[in-house]
Amino acid sequence: MRNDPHKLVEGCLVAGRAMGARAAYIYIRGEFYNESSNLQIAINEAYAAGLIGKNSCGSGYDFDVFVMRGAGAYICGEETALIESLEGKQGKPRLKPPFPADVGVFGCPTTVANVETVAVAPTICRRGGTWFLGFGRERNSGTKLFNISGHVNTPCTVEEEMSIPLKDLIERHAGGVRGGWDNLLCVIPGGSSTPLIPRSVCDTVLMDFDGLVQAQTGLGTAALIVMDKSVSSHPHSMGWFPRH
Repeated sequence: MRNDPHKLVEGCLVAGRAMGARAAYIYIRGEFYNESSNLQIAINEAYAAGLIGKNSCGSGYDFDVFVMRGAGAYICGEETALIESLEGKQGKPRLKPPFPADVGVFGCPTTVANVETVAVAPTICRRGGTWFLGFGRERNSGTKLFNISGHVNTPCTVEEEMSIPLKDLIERHAGGVRGGWDNLLCVIPGGSSTPLIPRSVCDTVLMDFDGLVQAQTGLGTAALIVMDKSVSSHPHSMGWFPRH
């Protein structure tokens, strides 16, 4: 969204055409002003070029794209809470059923998908599903955006193939653990709602769904938080969020 917003706009068109949808709403945290501004510029350019809007790409298919800014509520990661916020209401989950596929945004059938999923759709269409399945291992194929922060030398967000070893991911893209790998205490592998894993597991665990479930945690948002031995809390006391 920051550096290549047209990729997401194209993905919306591809996904929308596949489902027969007439509009896409890109819901973005209100704090991400630059990203939402870049997206709106890209959308305006796509309209001007005839790529979206009435008779998109000269296909006879009408498709509109809108940017909607939220207020940064964590709960809006739940799809029905996101829909409520998008409609201008408080971001609180709805009772289900009905599900969004039947009654979603403004009462219309709705598919809620992550930006990452939509943005990669055009590339998969161009290169083919077999190409995408070639990344990772069976049942865990494809690529993934990993955000690496905490006690690393070069925090970053990187697209890598699924099933990459955690150690390789950190050392290849984040410059390694501050003070060296031996200074690692633990890693939260998938955002604050996933249980952390100790150094002994980090040595060999694979960054995919099955590998992290086997390690009694989860891939979650793939937002890694790396902690070195300067952290004073005992690792087991950090599991407060998922327990409560």
